[in-house]
Amino acid sequence: MQRFLLLLKESYAEFKNVRCITLAAMFGAISIVLGSLTVMVADYLKIGFSFLPNRFVFFLFGPLVGGFYGAAMDILTFIVKPTGTFHPGFTFNAVLTGIIFGFILYKKPVSIKRILIASIIHMVVINFFLTTLWLTTLTGRGFFVMLPARALKALIMLPIETILFYTVVKGVEASGILKLIQGKKSYVQ
Repeated sequence: MQRFLLLLKESYAEFKNVRCITLAAMFGAISIVLGSLTVMVADYLKIGFSFLPNRFVFFLFGPLVGGFYGAAMDILTFIVKPTGTFHPGFTFNAVLTGIIFGFILYKKPVSIKRILIASIIHMVVINFFLTTLWLTTLTGRGFFVMLPARALKALIMLPIETILFYTVVKGVEASGILKLIQGKKSYVQ
């Protein structure tokens, strides 16, 4: 429990760091650009790569910054490129995503296993349950009617997103940029 509270305290302290705010804004801009390249595969089913800069923020600054960043990015992305009706449930999903990945990745060694654990929790709680629930309330379609297509997409994207994020983090770390961003030792194994 003390580790949990310490992690929250350290993530909260990141808000006072100008580097945190600046990098979160830069990653947010990259996320919006990548989000504009998102491909709609079918109704209410899209594939994109804006998760990469978002996960960097969660990894670098923790669950509290991640939650606020997730909410801000959900709202900004909707303003810049609306892809349907605004629903506060999706903003809640973005907050939870930042919290989940922040708790699992922040100030811990990044490994495929750790990213996979965070991704599986995210997939089950957010993709399978909450997003499908919000889409059901918006569209009137049945929960279990929408779930199979969403589950298939999530299962296909799980290893791709995991390996891609790990590879990008390793590449950034190998270039020395990660140490500059963090201003201390690297958390990549």
